[in-house]
Amino acid sequence: MNDSGRNGQYFWCTRHNRVETEADVCAARYTMGPYPSVAAAENALTQVRQRNEAWDAEDARWAGESK
Repeated sequence: MNDSGRNGQYFWCTRHNRVETEADVCAARYTMGPYPSVAAAENALTQVRQRNEAWDAEDARWAGESK
């Protein structure tokens, strides 16, 4: 995949586990984005995991639990 997406619109497809552009993007229920670059789209699941871990830790801290 190259950086030829229209207006920098790249998506991570959870159905096909690949970066897609507006030209070949799957239905919204299968995609995450848009992202400004191929690299950002490729990193989508890592970013989601990191944010979820941070939010879980914050929830635990808020509830008075140690995590």
